[in-house]
Amino acid sequence: MSDSSDHDVQRGRRRLRGFGLHLAGYFVVVVALVAINMLSSPENPWFVWPMVGWGGVLAAHVAFAMGLFGGSDSG
Repeated sequence: MSDSSDHDVQRGRRRLRGFGLHLAGYFVVVVALVAINMLSSPENPWFVWPMVGWGGVLAAHVAFAMGLFGGSDSG
């Protein structure tokens, strides 16, 4: 493989690893928020708002990890 394709593979792996960490953190926090919400005020499902808000950011991270933004990766 050429240096350019090696760089692209490494960049893809970094992006995928970063997304995996983001996704894992999302699930841990959302599960904790659901538990807190159900124990404290089950009649008011407020956990949905941070779940949806962070989900939008996660969706943007998916697009970045897939390379859909088309910009160069500086690091």
